[in-house]
Amino acid sequence: MTDLLDALVHATVYAAIAGAMLVVAYYVLDLVTPGHLGSHLLGVDERGEESVHVQSRSAAAVTSAWLVSNALVLFTAIWTNGETSLGWALAWTVAFGALGIVLNAAMLFAIDAITPGDLRRIITEPGPVRPLAYVSASTSLSVAAIVCASIA
Repeated sequence: MTDLLDALVHATVYAAIAGAMLVVAYYVLDLVTPGHLGSHLLGVDERGEESVHVQSRSAAAVTSAWLVSNALVLFTAIWTNGETSLGWALAWTVAFGALGIVLNAAMLFAIDAITPGDLRRIITEPGPVRPLAYVSASTSLSVAAIVCASIA
């Protein structure tokens, strides 16, 4: 019974830490994209009214990939270190989670520098998903794969 309670406590702590890291990841993406990311996702016009005509599906694609990417890094850190002490496993989770966030932001700027136009502006424009948004999303998932491989 003690093992079960310990596992439940560990799962709760991991979920709280990972959830907080994903919130940080979202806010970092919000900081590196023009405007307010939530407004682009919800579709808020200049008057502050919601409209499906100003929703950015590109921002949704990039945000989704960004969050999945960072969740994969957190998952891998927890999965590979779960049998160690809770403190050590949390240290790995936070350290690699922060690394994933930083590398995703750096790669967004790198891809922005080598692609035509202003990638960060393009991915927040209203309308259908733009091709550069797919590039940005796949780059984020690629970062996750690389960081996960370095953990495992």
